[in-house]
Amino acid sequence: MPEPKVASFPAIRGALKFYQIASIITGVMLLLLVTEMVLKYTPIHLELFLGGSGGFLWFAPVVEGPEGLESTGDGLNLSLGILVAHGWFYVVYLFSCFRMWSLMRWRFPRLIMLALGGVVPLLSFFMETRVARDVKSYLAARDPSAGSGTQSPAESEAQPTSTSTTEGIR
Repeated sequence: MPEPKVASFPAIRGALKFYQIASIITGVMLLLLVTEMVLKYTPIHLELFLGGSGGFLWFAPVVEGPEGLESTGDGLNLSLGILVAHGWFYVVYLFSCFRMWSLMRWRFPRLIMLALGGVVPLLSFFMETRVARDVKSYLAARDPSAGSGTQSPAESEAQPTSTSTTEGIR
């Protein structure tokens, strides 16, 4: 598998930051979505609303109607909003996964694993941590300009110390 080019390292750093942000937002949205689904489709049968007759933020019961489950609440349906927001943000998350995958030139199964982070609860948090660790260690090992200024003992012995030419003549 070909390795990333050194010229793409700044783009990789930017893609990593974008991936980390997208991963965390997608993970939080997915947890909210799972909570909303549990509230609606288990015997609890509730949906979250903003405004309306129940106050600022309230749960309305969901009843069985002729077309399936129907909400009895009025106001802005936040449960539906969470569903839509996660769906759209998952597209952004997939873009960040694809960008990270293509810049790092990983194998295809890694892209599938990254994509699953947006649909398997909590996986995006684990993947974000692992990807960040892998990419940062890869860049640190291969990017000569990202050095911290410290040298190993072998490197310092190999380089001559700086002396002025006048000191060498005396």
